[in-house]
Amino acid sequence: IAATQPRTNWNLKENAREHHTSKFSSEELVVRRGQAFTITFNGTEQPEKNLIFIAETGPKPSKATKTLATFDVSSTASKEGWSAVLQSSSSSSVSISISSPHNAVIGRYRLSVQSGTSSPAILGTFVLLFNPWSSGDNVFMPDKAECEEYVLEEFGIIFAGNKNHISSFPWNFGQFQGDILNICLSILDRSLYYRQDPVTDVSHRHDPRYLGRVLSAMVNANDDQGVVLGNWSGKYEGGKNPTSWTGSVEILQSWKKSGFKPVKYGQCWVFAAVLTTVLRCLGIPTRTITNFSSAHDADGNLRVDEYYDADGNHLERGADSVWNFHVWNESWFTRNDLGPSYSGWQILDATPQEESGGIYQCGPASRHAIKEGEVDLDYDGPFVFAEVNADCMYWNYDSATGKKTLIFSKSTEIGDSISTKAVGRDARVDVTRDYKYEEGSAKEREIFKKARKKLGLEDKFDPTAPKREEIEQKPDISGKFKVAGSLEVGKDLDLLLVLENLQSDAKTVNVKMTAWSTLYTRRRVSQIWKDSLSVTLAPKEEKQFPIKIKYPEYQQQLTTDKTIQVTALCHVENGIQVLVKRNITLDNPGIDIQVLGAAKVNKEVAVEVAFTNPINAEVKDCVLQVEGSDLLQGVLELHIPPLKASEKSSTKFKLIPSEAGPKYLVVNFSCDKFADIKTFKVINVIN
Repeated sequence: IAATQPRTNWNLKENAREHHTSKFSSEELVVRRGQAFTITFNGTEQPEKNLIFIAETGPKPSKATKTLATFDVSSTASKEGWSAVLQSSSSSSVSISISSPHNAVIGRYRLSVQSGTSSPAILGTFVLLFNPWSSGDNVFMPDKAECEEYVLEEFGIIFAGNKNHISSFPWNFGQFQGDILNICLSILDRSLYYRQDPVTDVSHRHDPRYLGRVLSAMVNANDDQGVVLGNWSGKYEGGKNPTSWTGSVEILQSWKKSGFKPVKYGQCWVFAAVLTTVLRCLGIPTRTITNFSSAHDADGNLRVDEYYDADGNHLERGADSVWNFHVWNESWFTRNDLGPSYSGWQILDATPQEESGGIYQCGPASRHAIKEGEVDLDYDGPFVFAEVNADCMYWNYDSATGKKTLIFSKSTEIGDSISTKAVGRDARVDVTRDYKYEEGSAKEREIFKKARKKLGLEDKFDPTAPKREEIEQKPDISGKFKVAGSLEVGKDLDLLLVLENLQSDAKTVNVKMTAWSTLYTRRRVSQIWKDSLSVTLAPKEEKQFPIKIKYPEYQQQLTTDKTIQVTALCHVENGIQVLVKRNITLDNPGIDIQVLGAAKVNKEVAVEVAFTNPINAEVKDCVLQVEGSDLLQGVLELHIPPLKASEKSSTKFKLIPSEAGPKYLVVNFSCDKFADIKTFKVINVIN
């Protein structure tokens, strides 16, 4: 056998079909653990006799670390270890069914065969992945439709905006495209864990809990030169604006092409989307989750403090913050370390916010543990619990004296409309109840107190029971901002400030109002408007004050997040201050996609994208970006001439679909006045 190198037939098509790996575009066998695959090879004398197989992975394969297995031909597949069963043999070739254990280390293996006393001959390499279709696997998902969505689906919808106005945009995960599988495997080999101790790291790669944590660190560039560099400054020179990406493939390929230099730039949904791609690629069921009014509790007291000056300007004080939305991941696997009730969806967050174990990684935190306030269980329970449950404290801060005065506190502000894409449909599903009991219910407060107690906070300042000097007086008036028109970029912003006197005597109120353009993290970028008014409200009277912020006033200052924070600080004579605030997300105008003719495999089909300039000024620097798994290779970028007021542009391009079925075309249009207008079109490709 040593003399002639055996020729191996990996039965790529049949094995891939059985193992749900047909979508990989690899010439190498890709299979899932705990399930048999069949190979045929020739070049062995007396094939059935004395065949010994060797499967090995990692830099120093050994039986002790379960990265090396030797097994001979047996009559039945083994339940425990690796095994080989003879399927058929002839004088020139032998067909063997090989099975791996349910808990095998995943990654690239080298397979060799030895016959008699001769030295082993290499049959070749194959890649072994997690197997959510197999009941013995830690990532087993009983619902086949969920396996299809959370492992095999390359298209996703990510929710954004704010809790009053939820928007969404498409994303091309592309986990089966080109060399994405190889890039995902190289991410594992570049982690700090691997660099410190490659042998131990590889031996832990049977465990989705371990890999989830490692990858939550590797998808961000902090600590380890990982995939994406975060930037929340509002200035993105030297890289791409985070809102301009349309998929993960370009990001992962850029990282590899540059010699593994972090890709510039990402924000939360980019980290979450890339992590979804990597985990789905490796076979761990994963989805993106958007949390609205998401708390970043930097000091671990389950409370976020926000500060305002006398004019109602939101101050950058303290490390706590509340984001309009934040996107993280859930992955599905068992928690043998915690017990059966904590299995199922696990929260992972690749956005670098706080260190955990000395590096920027977060999770996996059991979603069930978060709901029950079990914040002491691994990993990062207190941070995740605060993201959806923290109480909010609003303070008036006097920079001259350093004095802070509590304006009010709210326990129902954080963790709203927690959202994910539906299985098999392009719709939003609300999963808030899976994270917490109903806001304001006795059970929800009980869980909050339980979490505080576990963190040793029960003796410290409890926002729901303030100290004497911080006890809130009841406010004399209430206020809110109402939207009075459309919320569109390019149009004036019309709001109503509604003030109501809650008392039975007249009240005089002085109101200071400001509007700032912000990032989605509510970080202030520039002031766009300010005004003040004085009003006397008769007993129990409600008054409305129209506010108009004209498009030319905000156009230059608006960030690509299209977010504006409006605040009114109401000073009531002889009463306490009342803070009224609203975060507003504006909508972009739409774009229209038409497919001109039937889409067939390997045949050209034309697509037309139309955009009408809705404002009465020219727009320039127009760029159209198009991508879609199995519809075109990479990202197509088209430059479009400037458009005069109300002018319509129509751009045509051709696609050559490579596979049949429903395929998603993702389109992004940008110009100097409108950033990153995203939409998608489902194209049904036929053979």
